[in-house]
Amino acid sequence: MKKAFITGITGQDGSYLTEFLLNKGYEVHGLVRRSSTFNTDRIDHLYRDFHEPAANLFLYYGDLSVSGQLMDLLKVIEPDEIYHLGAQSHVRVSFDMPEYTGDITALGTLRILESIRKTGIKTRFYQASSSEMFGAAPPPQSEMTAFRPRSPYAAAKVYAYHVVQNYRDAYGFHATNGILFNHESPRRGETFVTRKITRAATQIKLGLKDKLYLGNLDAKRDWGFAGDYVEAMWMMLQQEKPEDYVIATDETHSVREFTEKVFSKLGLDYQQHVLIDPRYFRPTEVDTLQGDSAKARKALGWRPRVTFDQLIDMMIAGDLELAKKEKTLADAGFAHTRSERMS
Repeated sequence: MKKAFITGITGQDGSYLTEFLLNKGYEVHGLVRRSSTFNTDRIDHLYRDFHEPAANLFLYYGDLSVSGQLMDLLKVIEPDEIYHLGAQSHVRVSFDMPEYTGDITALGTLRILESIRKTGIKTRFYQASSSEMFGAAPPPQSEMTAFRPRSPYAAAKVYAYHVVQNYRDAYGFHATNGILFNHESPRRGETFVTRKITRAATQIKLGLKDKLYLGNLDAKRDWGFAGDYVEAMWMMLQQEKPEDYVIATDETHSVREFTEKVFSKLGLDYQQHVLIDPRYFRPTEVDTLQGDSAKARKALGWRPRVTFDQLIDMMIAGDLELAKKEKTLADAGFAHTRSERMS
């Protein structure tokens, strides 16, 4: 039985990857940040009490800022594969918290690589790189495109990307960068624009709210399904030689198009409900991200299965069920929908 260690296991990608690896027969170990409330909702359906003989998912409290703890965990677990997904991953927030973003997103990667080096464990390492690293580079963007980061988050990811390559060359690590373009799902965090749109639109449909505030509607992105993309992560670590790969649908759509489609599928006119709030604009915008995943398609045999419209349908269905539950509670006088508390 192979062992995998996942940072960011409670996030969108971590949950889909955990499902995928468990179905492959892996024993999965995950790093969880301690907080005053439980944040394991996305993987609760996978967890079994670790006292049970059949338990194959194990969670550990930890933090990417604490190198000694990371080293101790890797020494005990001795994973065959490490999937480093953990990060401060919200681009807009990185402008408000640049130092924290650099510490966790950039140096967190270095701490894990150093832990591998110092413990001497034999493992394969996957780094979750981001299309945001391309920033202002003209599309389409491939493995050969020069990085032009436009946010503290993107700059931190560029550092992590290069340090992975350095450890690969210097110490012979089987270390791979997966440059994933935007990937969404019903499990996407509610502050990310796609989920923010489907969440609000379904609430508007049921009369729970009336307005949705967004930023740059003209930004264009290459959106795929997170469940498809985690399979590509696994494929990369099965290769004999470690290399870096772009994972994308190779299509681009604007935030406006995404918004219009979501509202239209719900029988609504987005123009009657969507307002622009300048606070949601980034200090430096990224106009267009569109991947060129030819290398991954040829070398890995990977293809996205879920189309843009199917992804939207999937996200609407999930949020409509959630909105229906909220409406039932609201009608009974037990609850009201949350308003946005952070700018």
